[in-house]
Amino acid sequence: MSIPHPLHPITSEEIARAVELFRANHKDQQAFFSSVGLIEPHKTVVQAFQPGDKVIRQIRLLGIDSQKDGGFEADVNVTTGDFLLKRLAGQAQAPYGFVDLGLAIKLTKSNAAWLEAVAARGIKVDTEEALELVQVDPWPAGGYAHPLLPAGHRGLRCIAFVRTDATDNGYARPIHGLIAHVDLTAQQVIEVEDHGAVPMPTESGRFDTPSQTDTLALKKLEITQPNGPGYTVDGYQVKWQGYEFRVSIHPVNGLVLHQLSLQGRPILYRAALSEMVVPYGDSDPMHSWKHVLDASEYNMGVLINSLKLGCDCLGEIYYFDTQQVTWEGKVKTVENAICMHEEDYGIAWKHYDSASQTTEVRRSRRLVISSVFTIGNYDYGFFWYLYLDGTIQMEIKLTGIVGVSAVTDETHNPAQAPLIAPGLASPLHQHLFCFRLDWDLDGGVNSLYESNIEVLPISDANPEGTQFQVVTQHLTSEAAAMRRSAPQVSRSWKVTNPNKKNGLGLPTAYKLLPAASPTLFANPQSQVAKRAAFAQNHLWATPFAEGEFAAAGPHTVMHAGQGGLQEITKGDRDISACDLVMWHTVALSHVPRPEDWPVMPVEYTGFHLIPVGFFDRNPMLAPQQLT
Repeated sequence: MSIPHPLHPITSEEIARAVELFRANHKDQQAFFSSVGLIEPHKTVVQAFQPGDKVIRQIRLLGIDSQKDGGFEADVNVTTGDFLLKRLAGQAQAPYGFVDLGLAIKLTKSNAAWLEAVAARGIKVDTEEALELVQVDPWPAGGYAHPLLPAGHRGLRCIAFVRTDATDNGYARPIHGLIAHVDLTAQQVIEVEDHGAVPMPTESGRFDTPSQTDTLALKKLEITQPNGPGYTVDGYQVKWQGYEFRVSIHPVNGLVLHQLSLQGRPILYRAALSEMVVPYGDSDPMHSWKHVLDASEYNMGVLINSLKLGCDCLGEIYYFDTQQVTWEGKVKTVENAICMHEEDYGIAWKHYDSASQTTEVRRSRRLVISSVFTIGNYDYGFFWYLYLDGTIQMEIKLTGIVGVSAVTDETHNPAQAPLIAPGLASPLHQHLFCFRLDWDLDGGVNSLYESNIEVLPISDANPEGTQFQVVTQHLTSEAAAMRRSAPQVSRSWKVTNPNKKNGLGLPTAYKLLPAASPTLFANPQSQVAKRAAFAQNHLWATPFAEGEFAAAGPHTVMHAGQGGLQEITKGDRDISACDLVMWHTVALSHVPRPEDWPVMPVEYTGFHLIPVGFFDRNPMLAPQQLT
């Protein structure tokens, strides 16, 4: 199959070829796969590519096999047939896959001590049918590894819930106080941790349509584009209103935008999530250890939804499929993995001139590129918005089902786990997302500046103390660029191209406008902070270097923080004018409420990238003509 571009997503033929070469070179019959991903060519190779050039393709397979270590990382050149296998050992292992999760559930449900503890709570587990209704959720064991888990072994913690039938919401009935610690390497449960039974809530948590008695009487709303959409698509390349970019799905980063340009001018070489962490703040032993690195520990990109089964977009929609590898090495096509459509966005600008009694107005429109991922009980939607005025927005939509605890009046701790239903509480937690923004603003080197508003003191020139000014500082090193947002002084960060000037003679620029969001609450010396050091700052910046993609390190299962941003930036490299990479952490703190149960309405966070002198004037002056 001819590959049209070096960043073209992996094809089903390439996955099949990669697995074939893997099997031929690594004859372990117990080798199972966690993920497959494209090893993106060096940036210079991609930027120099011309249509018709030969494309060399390398595929990375991750997984586990019969060896008692952290699994393998296999780099397969499907063009030349070259093969390189690397063992992952110690505290940096291959991501969890279907085989790991399935094994943990099987070992838990067959463990005599666990079965006895479940039965002691009055839950039937004496038949296969009854046991099938017990829902076991495996959680990563890293950070606070069980003392009986030998160093280098893979582990999971398993907590459980009970369903009344196969379609029930099991999270309504947690088996509180019971944790099974599973050593995947030794294939055994090493301890059943039992903190005592708590009565199980009795209220239903069903939220499916057949279980509801009320109906929202919404009038029909149709969005039509009789002459078709305004974008054009060539494979995985998109053009829309002067924008050009490519899309793909990465096994860890999820939805990726590549080579984003506007009116032929480069802006971003690559933009995507790098890592995320969900730390819990509850002292309850069912939650106190939780801090999942959802992107890398579970391979978030593998858990993408097929929007064929449910899409929230309206209008003329274009879908992109993505290809994956199954645990046994087969090719799996996820249909409608990426959704793209246009949306009207109200007024772009408007002015009524009272002297001439005239009005001018332009409407805003945006292109939406989105994907949704389900990781256990939570669902995450990542939405890139491109606006006509050059604004680029990332919006994260969080929904799904909150974590829960069964509580009594005596055991309930409302300061750390608010009540959301009778006998059911939900612990406080955070969601922190680190995005890697690889800039290519107007081509060439870029520089990073921070701007703050400074209030001027009272003086003869400022007698009322009403004056303020903007103060801009050039951030010239990695250490200087470790920054936190400060909405009280309207802090923003600006990326400029010092060698490209606009009509006013100033460097062209884009600014990052952060959302008001917290950083990591956990103590900097905690295991949580060491494993997710990226979450301690809102901003980091580095000069581009091959292989530096992972904010928490390239392999995070059972790891202690190796290879993350704290380590990447320890050399305090010069970033004064370089091939600039910005790392931006955006977050929200979730204090659960009754309205979050039994399924959570969407919460939002994100950031904006806004042109600042990239254009010489408002780029939306031209009259709009609908065609």
